[in-house]
Amino acid sequence: MSAARIAPLLLALASALAPATATAQVSATVVTAERMLDVRTGRLVDQPQLLLRDGRIVSVGRRGDAAPADARRIDLPGMTLLPGLIDMHVHLDSDPSYGGYTGLQFGDRFWSMLSVPNAEKTLMAGFTTVRNVGADAWNDVGLRQAIDEGKVRGPRIVTAGYSFGATGGHCDSTFFPPSMDEKSPFNADGPDEARRAVRTLRKYGAQVIKICATGGVFSRNTEPGQQQMSYAEMKAVADDAHMLGLKVAAHAHGAAGIRDAIRAGVDTIEHASLIDEEGIRLAKQHGAWLSMDIYNTEYTQAEGRRNGVLEDNLRKDREIAEIQRENFRRAHAAGVRMVYGTDAGVHPHGDNGRQFAVMVRYGMSPVQAIQSATLNAAQALGRDDVGVLEAGRLADLVAVSGDPTADVRLLEAVPFVMKGGDVVKDAR
Repeated sequence: MSAARIAPLLLALASALAPATATAQVSATVVTAERMLDVRTGRLVDQPQLLLRDGRIVSVGRRGDAAPADARRIDLPGMTLLPGLIDMHVHLDSDPSYGGYTGLQFGDRFWSMLSVPNAEKTLMAGFTTVRNVGADAWNDVGLRQAIDEGKVRGPRIVTAGYSFGATGGHCDSTFFPPSMDEKSPFNADGPDEARRAVRTLRKYGAQVIKICATGGVFSRNTEPGQQQMSYAEMKAVADDAHMLGLKVAAHAHGAAGIRDAIRAGVDTIEHASLIDEEGIRLAKQHGAWLSMDIYNTEYTQAEGRRNGVLEDNLRKDREIAEIQRENFRRAHAAGVRMVYGTDAGVHPHGDNGRQFAVMVRYGMSPVQAIQSATLNAAQALGRDDVGVLEAGRLADLVAVSGDPTADVRLLEAVPFVMKGGDVVKDAR
C-alpha cells in the first residue's frame, strides 16, 4: 500500500482513538453533597467535597476546593454522605424463606447460586463491606473471589469458610438421625483438633475464624445457654488464629461461654444474648467487641412458622429476644465496644439497615449506631482502608436524603452507593 493511501488511514485511526484515550486519562472524581458525617467526631460537616482517584479518597475538603478541571463531578444536593456501611455478621448463602427441613428439597449448589443475588442485595442496601461468619461448601470464598474479579456484584467480603465447634454443638449438623451420619467436617473435640481446623480453614480461604462456643437458637438439641467448647479449645483457636494474623469470632449466647471466650482471647462475641455483669466487665477489660443482632427476631417471629422453622427453634428465639435486647442496653451503657452485626440470612438480605432503629430504641444515639457500622466495625476488622471518609481510604460511600443523625431510619433505604469509586446504585 502506498504512503499516500496509508496516511489518511492513520489519521482516521488516530482520530477514532483520541476520545477513548482522553477518557481513559480522566481518573479523578469530585463528589459534593449538602453535608457529611465525620464518624470519628460524630459531627456533620457542611458542604463537603471529596476528591477520588483510582478507587481511593485523595482528599476531603469543602465545596469549591481546587480540583482537576477534567474531573468527573457527582453532586448530591440535599444529601448526607457517610462511609460505606459494614455488617459484621452475615450468611450470604442462607435464605430465611427455607426453615427447618424445607431446604432439603434443593441440591447443594442451590445455595451457592443464591449467594450471588444476596450479595448484590446487600451492596444495594449500602453495605459495601461484610463479614461472612460461616458458609457451606466454601460458598463465601468462591463468592468473594468472583466479586474481586469483577464477575458479579457485591460487597467486599471477609470470609470465614466453615464455622465450627464441638461434635453435637451448634455448628455441627444436628437435624438428622445416626443412619445419615451428617456432621460438620470441622468438628473440633480438644485443643489439637481446634488448631488443625484453624490451619485448614486458613489454607482454603478463611480470613476470619468463626467458632460456636455455646448452643444456639436455630440448631436442634442445643440450648443457647449451654457452653459447648471448653476454654482450652477456644484458647487454642485464638492463639493459632492470632499467630496466623486472623481474628476470631465466637457465636456465644450463654454467659459462661461468653466469659471463657473473652478470657481465651476471642476478638468479637456474636449474639452475646445472656451476657452477665462479669461478662460485661471482662469485655471492657479485654477490649472484646460485642456483635448483637437485636433486629432479626422481629422477622423470625413474624415469618418463621410460615417459612418452616420448627416450633422448638421459635421457642428459643422468643425466650432470649428481649433478654438480649436489654443486655445490649446494659452493655452499651457500661461502655463495652459494639459493632453492627445483623445475622442476615436469618432475616432477608438487603434488610440489613433495619437494625439501626432498634439499636437506637435500646440505648444508642443515631451517631453511635452509625459508628458501630463504620468506624467501630473497621477497627474490629483491623482494617484502615474502610469505615471512614478520609484520605487514603477506599472510596466506599453512601448518601441519603436528609440527616440520618436525626432520623436513622433513612439508612433502611439507601439511594446512592459507591464502592471503590464506582457508582453501583443511584436511585435519587
